[in-house]
Amino acid sequence: MPQSEDRSTRILESAMPLIARQGWRRTSLAEIADAADVSLAELRRAFRSKEAILAAVLSRADDEVLSGEDPSLREEPRHDRLFDAIMRRFDALSPYKPAIRAMLREAPAEPLGSLCRVPRLLNSMAWMLESAGVSTAGIAGMIRVKTLTGLYLVTLRTWLRDDSPDLAPTMAALDRNLRRADRLLRL
Repeated sequence: MPQSEDRSTRILESAMPLIARQGWRRTSLAEIADAADVSLAELRRAFRSKEAILAAVLSRADDEVLSGEDPSLREEPRHDRLFDAIMRRFDALSPYKPAIRAMLREAPAEPLGSLCRVPRLLNSMAWMLESAGVSTAGIAGMIRVKTLTGLYLVTLRTWLRDDSPDLAPTMAALDRNLRRADRLLRL
């Protein structure tokens, strides 16, 4: 792993536990740099802001989903392909669940920050759809992206409370939500 990737990983792995303990708003860039054992200049070269750190975590989760596609699912129904993609995303985010919980608890107190993260989430959901072989092109694609985003957010609430080893409550909620949204995802 090149040195910059190693440094970036160390920063991400240091930032998320801090955010879990202290919350998003109270965690400073200086504290993240200290925890990662890098200078502020090194932190800035790797990530321009805390938002960039969060973007990197979410991007890595998306990359993990996209690189872990199961070719045997290509012939399965759309529901199963989407179910697999979203569950793989939850698995990829599982090390960061405490930090995500902390951030979402603070979301009502920082509506502008939360609103600014919506395009990133929509983009991630577009990639989840594409990974499941569901087109995001045109108006129908835009409806699919927004539909999947809504059902992802509803399922995310269950996932955040689900500490079971097999994530059965999360899987049940996702299955139920996908079935409810099936008509819109078929457009």
